[in-house]
Amino acid sequence: MKRLVLGGMLALASGMAAQAQPAAPGSNPILRDQFTADPAALVVGDTVYLYVGHDVSDDERYRMPDWLLYSSKDMKHWTPHGTILRPTDFAWSKGDAYASQVVEKGGKFYFYANAKEAATGSMAIGVAVSDKPTGPFVDARGSVLITNAMTPQGQHGWSDIDPTVLIDDDGTPWLMWGNGNCFRAKLKPNMIELDGPIEEVKLTRYEEGPWLHKHGKTYYVTYASRERGPKEPETISYATAPAVTGPWTYRGELTGPAENSGTIHPAIIAFKGKDYFFYHDGTLTIGDKKGGSYRRAVRVERLFYNADGTMKPVAQTAAGVSGRP
Repeated sequence: MKRLVLGGMLALASGMAAQAQPAAPGSNPILRDQFTADPAALVVGDTVYLYVGHDVSDDERYRMPDWLLYSSKDMKHWTPHGTILRPTDFAWSKGDAYASQVVEKGGKFYFYANAKEAATGSMAIGVAVSDKPTGPFVDARGSVLITNAMTPQGQHGWSDIDPTVLIDDDGTPWLMWGNGNCFRAKLKPNMIELDGPIEEVKLTRYEEGPWLHKHGKTYYVTYASRERGPKEPETISYATAPAVTGPWTYRGELTGPAENSGTIHPAIIAFKGKDYFFYHDGTLTIGDKKGGSYRRAVRVERLFYNADGTMKPVAQTAAGVSGRP
């Protein structure tokens, strides 16, 4: 009997030790110190800068007071830099740090930020600027760049969310955004003013969260998608085109739904000769707080292209980029 008890205790201790082992670097989720969402990655030299929303919800609604920054030189070890920007850093905003993106042009870094406009209560888009990817970022305009009144096709007060920016090969910057409807506009060379009309982009199963990038000669817009229905979880779909202005051809789903989260949000980069796909799900637990649709966690996978330029479907894994694909 003593041997059985001792054996059982040893087995239990061994199991507890195995569970206590730290996650392998690069395994998912890649950020574990905070609940994070809506990743936006930027490559500068030998470093990836990852800007994320910060979930602090204790109930069934989004509470996102700021954007956080992490950086990595190997895609496996991530250094936290803390809060990089708050919605209230804009005089026109009263809160809610939804999905955003930072891009570099002319040695400056432009933070296209999505926040709630104090005057109307609707979501709006502004832009902050810095001389460094780590900030400090300051309001580049002193006013809103995109307001809800500028997109009457939108059906609600959060139509104008999730900005993504692509600087084309000729230096032209393009802005795309929207929930329910996808919008596109050219930016002036100064990166903080529109240069022409706002146009609606028709994308199959489009919901929100567009991400623009170019691979080879092909333009891609990757976005959160779903069949119309309020309780259907989002998946990631994408379309390709010969130019930012289209025509866009739907290419199908890139991923299925995120685990334990009704939303999912893409970001795609090339770094040191490899391609990566960032997203979020709701699987992380921190202390006594369990993850979910309002407490999410950022993850990353390798991304691969087919010979015809289409992207291979991405499997959501626990291993992430910790080992060989």
